[in-house]
Amino acid sequence: MLLVISRLWHSIHSLRPQALCIRAGILGFAFFLSLVSASSAWAVPISVLIDEKARESAGPAMPARGRFDITIQPGAPEKAVLISAWWMDTSTGRYIANVVTHSGDTRRISGMATLTVSVPVPLRRMMPGDIIDETDLGVIDIPAARIGAYAVTDPAKLAGMQVRSLLTEGRPVMTQSVMEPLVVNRGDLVTIRYLDGALELSSPGRALANAHRGQDVRIVNLVSNTTVSGIASADGIVEVSR
Repeated sequence: MLLVISRLWHSIHSLRPQALCIRAGILGFAFFLSLVSASSAWAVPISVLIDEKARESAGPAMPARGRFDITIQPGAPEKAVLISAWWMDTSTGRYIANVVTHSGDTRRISGMATLTVSVPVPLRRMMPGDIIDETDLGVIDIPAARIGAYAVTDPAKLAGMQVRSLLTEGRPVMTQSVMEPLVVNRGDLVTIRYLDGALELSSPGRALANAHRGQDVRIVNLVSNTTVSGIASADGIVEVSR
């Protein structure tokens, strides 16, 4: 395009002053060609423009691990410069848009922008009490509309957790189905650590309830036969502070 404009300029530069109007017309045409060329360079796949608009429509509700699977009606242009008008039903993913092509034409298109989320799922059946390892987890893509409000979508929030209720292979995990690993079990013998500044004493005890790390738990001191409350700090360890 630059070569064409350069040749036009050298051709008209030698014209006499009375041909200035012709030269101006040719320059105007060359400028128009340059604009057309620039708009062609600005054109991008329509799916990219739709994805941007769909994300704007989703707003803060857009999941961190979410993406849009986009379908476009047959016959739509492959590329466009911009979307001049946009409407989307976020509950269904249905959209309608006016797109401006590189030639300046406005075309009406429609289709679906389905919000999909990558969700961790167990690769095997897991029973209550099992500890979830990273190797126990896989990932599947599910339409956001089919994911429950309490489904865990971040694998990092499952690895290391203890199963509370049966987990089915290939099914999303609900937050209430897992818990922090228990470090104290009801009825177990535990070590009670009494902490008072620099002073530390220990005594045998028996747990009266289950507890995970950092959770309050009641225990019976087997020496004094008194019931005290402490914090489960590690496997079989309960700390009591003054």
